[in-house]
Amino acid sequence: MDWSQMLQIFLFSLLCLTGSSKAVGELCKDYGREFERVFSVPGDAAMLTSTLLAPNVFNYDTVPYNISWYNPRTGRKLTSETGKTLVQGKTLWMFNIEMDDAGDYVCVVRTPFQCYKQATLLIVNQINPEECGRPQNEVEQVLTNTASAFLSCPLSDQIRKVDNYSIQWYKGCERIVEDDPLWDRFTYVSDGQKLLVAQVSPEDHGFYTCTMTFDLEGLSGRISETFVGMVKMEYCLVPKVVEPANKIIKADLGSSFSKMCRVFVLSVGGQCADLMWIARDDIIPENVSERVFQESQSEWSEEEMKGVWIERQLNFLAVEEEDFYIDYTCQVWSDRGYYSASFTLHPADPNYLLPIGVLLTSLVLMFTVSVVIYRRFKIDIVLSFRRMFPFLYTNTESDGKLYDAYVAYPHLSGSVASGEVEMFALHTLPQVLEGRCGYRLFILGRDSLPGEAVVDAVEESMWASRRLLLVYTGSTFCSGGQSDSSSDVLEAWKSFERQMAMHRALLEDSLKVVLVELEEITPTQLAFFPESVRHLRERQGAVCWWKSSRTRRTRGLRCGRWGEEEVKEKRGELASPSFSSPSLSSSSHFWKELRYYMPVRGKRTKCPEKNSLLNI
Repeated sequence: MDWSQMLQIFLFSLLCLTGSSKAVGELCKDYGREFERVFSVPGDAAMLTSTLLAPNVFNYDTVPYNISWYNPRTGRKLTSETGKTLVQGKTLWMFNIEMDDAGDYVCVVRTPFQCYKQATLLIVNQINPEECGRPQNEVEQVLTNTASAFLSCPLSDQIRKVDNYSIQWYKGCERIVEDDPLWDRFTYVSDGQKLLVAQVSPEDHGFYTCTMTFDLEGLSGRISETFVGMVKMEYCLVPKVVEPANKIIKADLGSSFSKMCRVFVLSVGGQCADLMWIARDDIIPENVSERVFQESQSEWSEEEMKGVWIERQLNFLAVEEEDFYIDYTCQVWSDRGYYSASFTLHPADPNYLLPIGVLLTSLVLMFTVSVVIYRRFKIDIVLSFRRMFPFLYTNTESDGKLYDAYVAYPHLSGSVASGEVEMFALHTLPQVLEGRCGYRLFILGRDSLPGEAVVDAVEESMWASRRLLLVYTGSTFCSGGQSDSSSDVLEAWKSFERQMAMHRALLEDSLKVVLVELEEITPTQLAFFPESVRHLRERQGAVCWWKSSRTRRTRGLRCGRWGEEEVKEKRGELASPSFSSPSLSSSSHFWKELRYYMPVRGKRTKCPEKNSLLNI
């Protein structure tokens, strides 16, 4: 401890010993009279508090000091007298106040080098029966009409200093009894420190008194405060922030964005609240030339809800990176307090919907186009695939079959068409399928052994074939026009050959039939077809030579009358059917379609796609 501190303690001790004998008029820095006056009535207590212990007066945390209270009228220092006064530092309690106690009371604070003084005025009012013996006070507290409101007891400072207490409320001269049905709208809250008034009405306007009975250091007293409860007809309740909702909002980089701050206030008349958008602790400007700005505040009344809507919009002309992960707060100022709500701007998630939609659309479009292309060019695609990837197909020579196809065609003697059909079956088909594509065909009469029974030859050859090429015309399945014995034999053979083929194709499902239609079939001719052939033709269709040949079609021919009647065509010329005029190129549509139905030859199949013709 240095000498300056020792000297300071010595002077302060001397001051404490001599302070009681000094007059109030000593030279101290005078702070005049305390602004707050204390009101009381005879018989009550009063609490006087000095405000000299303040940082603007001296540093009372480090500088030692001494406090004394004086009655300037007598010049006497006040002490804790039994039943009358109680000194607690900067607080002076007075009990059982009389009219003569009214006046100033001086608090003197002494330090080692200075002293300070300040007076506090005590006003003692005469007991007025009209005022129910309450102290006069001009303080007001506001009650909002139609709402529930709290009245606060003005004795909060006194409540904090007493040992124990009880509070009683009065309206005018009537005591407010909490359990009394007459006062059912009034409720004591927080040990009586607050009085809740439910559904305030204009008749609640008036004087309210809070009376506290207390004990302090063995002394008992009573202290009261009266104020005016003013019912305000124009009112604003607590604002309710509807938007924003303290959530994360996502926006696209570079896009425009706006967010509304929307507040609802139950109110009647008057300006209720002010809104303002804040970001990074700064108010967002209202200048519309800024990239981020807020619009002017707007409001309108809602008569049904008895309130007012208040709005202010925040706008982003173009969202930038620096705008993300920032809290944007809508601050609400009102006489009910300060309220706020905010949102945080985050970048939007990648939009996968558009690329997925484009992808799905593309896939559907590709699938549709592929189906259309496949249906249109199915034969070309399949044949090209067979030619480019022959190793994917099993060699058919291992299945035990000798022939790729059994050729069945009509044998019509004495007919112009008969020669054309035989020319097609015996020459045209072998030249292309055997000569160019390497297929092996069995043709009865050409490949059967001499003297072999027809029935045995047909049955054995069909068992040894992978396909059956059924060549027919419009008159193939007619029975008229054949009367000689040779024709009867041919007709019997033809019927057996056809029945055997249909039996194996439809019942045994061991032989695939390819229908080769040499001329266009009319409905009249189709009626003579066997049911099995019609069924097969409807199910899988036929390879039409006549579509590829583009020959002049004959019409109106009756079954069995080839060579006896001729048909007039569009030009009026006479013509007979011809089946040998079209191109023999294996790349023509007819031969492609026929090859499509023929068995796959695997690696040994070589059918060049050239447009050269073979001479018959």
